[in-house]
Amino acid sequence: MYDVLSFYQAKSVDDAIGALTGDSEALLISGGTDLLLKLRSGEYPERALISIHRLGELTGVEKRPDGAIVIKPCTCFSDIIKAPVIRETLPAFCDAAGQIGSPQIRNVATIGGNICNGAVSADTAPLLLVYNALLELKDENGTVNVPIQEFYTGPGKTVRKHTQILTSVKIAKPDYDRFGAHYTKFGVRNAMEIATIGCAAGVRLSDDRAVIEELRIAFGVAAPTPVRCPETEKAMSRMPVCLDTLTLIGKGVLQEVNPRSSWRASKTYRLQLIRELSKRAVKSAIENAGGTIDA
Repeated sequence: MYDVLSFYQAKSVDDAIGALTGDSEALLISGGTDLLLKLRSGEYPERALISIHRLGELTGVEKRPDGAIVIKPCTCFSDIIKAPVIRETLPAFCDAAGQIGSPQIRNVATIGGNICNGAVSADTAPLLLVYNALLELKDENGTVNVPIQEFYTGPGKTVRKHTQILTSVKIAKPDYDRFGAHYTKFGVRNAMEIATIGCAAGVRLSDDRAVIEELRIAFGVAAPTPVRCPETEKAMSRMPVCLDTLTLIGKGVLQEVNPRSSWRASKTYRLQLIRELSKRAVKSAIENAGGTIDA
């Protein structure tokens, strides 16, 4: 059963912040697909819930005049997938969002919950790292912008303070323009499966599509937090688009990850997956950027 003391539907972001300020144990809830499971398991006994579900100021997707894409945190994944601006500018994100749970889950689960839950297996985290997403957090003291690379601090842990609410996820135009990206994950099942390893890659190619101008690569479940591989990224700058480069990437990322063994997979198996998925993700990202590479 759910051990809930009370339920309050906030009327605005400021109203929700006030409610959180008045109760140091209260929990934010929107879609609730993760939180309700934790409540049912007894992880959070006797808690008040502050709902921000479907608040207009926290829902929707927009493209700003400067080209930045802004996704509001209470937007469910089904709506993100269907949003024309996301399909046109961030197609890889549509693919990643489509791998989350079932259609029923995607109709309820929100991007804000997926981020703030802090799970290392979150399917959106690696791609948001690749896109250099900027997270806006608001509390009674105002707003702060946190690069997603600085947001995660450990398994299930983030820098978000109790009274802070995620109010937007922003991806600047330079971080997606002329940029091919791809997300792939491995799970025991083909659908409705938590990632054993998730890998996102993004590339910007030269005008002739023969050279990698910029590589970004990130993983979920490969370290205590979702993680980028900056040394491999730097080493691949100006490398040719070829199979040898993919091999170097597969070797390089192994030096920058630290997966653990669990009941889902051993550390050794995860390292094998990391090497292989990195090559597959980069190859697909190159193709999405207009390049070609022999299989």
